[in-house]
Amino acid sequence: MIKFRSKTRLVFVQIGFLAWGTLVLGTIALGILQTQRLFNIWRLPLLPLGVGLASIGLIAFLLAGLTTRGSRTYILFFLGILLVLVNGLAYFGAYTLTHFNDSLLPGLAFAPKPENARKPSAFGLDYATDRITINEEEWLEAWRIPVYEEAQGTVLLFPGNGGNKAHQLMVPAQVFHELGYYALMVDFRGQGGSSGNSTTLGMRESEDVAYAVQHAEAIGLPKPYVLYGVSLGSAAILKAVDAGLQPDAMVLELPFAYLMRAVRTRMRAQEMPSFGMAELLVFWGSLQHGHNGFRHNPVRYAKSVTAPAIVLHGEKDRWTTLADIEKVYQNLQGPKKLVVFPDAGHNLLVTIDRERWTENVQDFLNANMK
Repeated sequence: MIKFRSKTRLVFVQIGFLAWGTLVLGTIALGILQTQRLFNIWRLPLLPLGVGLASIGLIAFLLAGLTTRGSRTYILFFLGILLVLVNGLAYFGAYTLTHFNDSLLPGLAFAPKPENARKPSAFGLDYATDRITINEEEWLEAWRIPVYEEAQGTVLLFPGNGGNKAHQLMVPAQVFHELGYYALMVDFRGQGGSSGNSTTLGMRESEDVAYAVQHAEAIGLPKPYVLYGVSLGSAAILKAVDAGLQPDAMVLELPFAYLMRAVRTRMRAQEMPSFGMAELLVFWGSLQHGHNGFRHNPVRYAKSVTAPAIVLHGEKDRWTTLADIEKVYQNLQGPKKLVVFPDAGHNLLVTIDRERWTENVQDFLNANMK
């Protein structure tokens, strides 16, 4: 009996080391492949694979402990390791989700910083590049697109998570230009030509919105000022208004209502268990960035909005439900309009139905701008 238990324990230990060894060696191999650009590792379900291998190893070691005489101590020891590992994975996951291209693990743990691949001149638009200084080490890069007749005002445009002004703001800026507005296309810190390599999912970015408005006022861009945001950009605008910013109007495209709910939804979409792990991701992300992610809820910020606001949403958006969008909309205190695009998901809506997008935005601004 004792001999059988020893052999069983040895098998479980071997399985544990095999799983954890595969995890470590696989991480190193994938890092080399990505660094050498031999394979795009982001096509693989990296986080589920990593969690799976780590879990197999832990279970194997736990079963090995059950076959020993001092099983209680062994189990407590590995439960402690499990607690540390889960929190370590959550810390690492929060870091990788909110950082781009770190020098310690280039190309493996962190997605590349969203760079601007195109410029307004490719769309036949004149532009100038502005650098908005925050401090000695931080700045925002913006593209300023003028109109040469009498301007209707200025639209300040802000991108979403993982995007930049070239990728997400070019087409909306083109439409606003055609409507007679100056356009100021802004990269948040961590995007495009701006400083930094991280995002806070709309929390720090709300400060960037305020810096951009201050810059527009300082260089005398024509008023009134309209703030346009995509996804995270909309959340940042709402938080900036909650902090005291007073724009003349807002175009809020694809906002999320609750950060916690948005994290859970994205984890489920990746077929990952969200209960508990989503809370740990937000907890460690909050500590890393010095912002309370549990209170980052645009649905609450909307109660501070008295300026005219039009909300644009895709009915098939898998990240944010129509019910959540309606809660944001109901909390808006000023003139408002909700436009739902029935055939769109979490996409840049102007590219789905440009005519409907333009008509609704133009009519709303014409009816509500001073």
